Amino acid sequence: MSFLKGLFGDKSPKARVIRHPRELMRGDIISLDNDFGLPAQLRDQSLEVIAINTYEFERNQEIEWQLKGAGGDTLFMTLVDDDEPQVHLSLKISRAEVETLFGLDAFGNIFEEDSQASLSTQHIPERLEQWLGNQYHEVSFALFGYFHREDYRGLKPPQDANGATGEPFERYELEDDSEQFSLEVEVFEGGETDVLVGLTRPLSLIREYWPGNHS
Repeated sequence: MSFLKGLFGDKSPKARVIRHPRELMRGDIISLDNDFGLPAQLRDQSLEVIAINTYEFERNQEIEWQLKGAGGDTLFMTLVDDDEPQVHLSLKISRAEVETLFGLDAFGNIFEEDSQASLSTQHIPERLEQWLGNQYHEVSFALFGYFHREDYRGLKPPQDANGATGEPFERYELEDDSEQFSLEVEVFEGGETDVLVGLTRPLSLIREYWPGNHS
């Protein structure tokens, strides 16, 4: 049989190997480290890629992998291209959780143009343990972009004003002094607002990659 394969060529597809999170596709699964410094939603969890989105800004694009694990929480992952590449994972929080964490008056300072907002964490709900730093400072104010529910890796998102140009939004970003914890606020047209708490870790946080069935 091996002689026949060599004679006619082996046409069976090669098994796909994932070596880096940038190669992840919908249906793939990642297994995370069993690190007690991680939140429960991440520690020793297997998460499936359920969607891939694109944030389009004036000078760059950012790919977001939407993940779901056995616990039911939806998580979001992006890559951080610093001197040493890292992975950033985030979780959406509710208005009630924002009020518990920071107080709505203090949180509102994020949107004041000359305020250079600074937030202190007050009370941390059990669901958000190990997701938060103690003190945040604003690092990005009203960054304008378009959000696409599509994977545009290596492609330019549609620019036709009559086409699918994405959802316009403004992003406000805060981080703690260690630059490990973040708070992101995205305000869409009509006032819909998403608030996410996030953390940044080395790529080694991902222990294994499991290719999905893409046939």
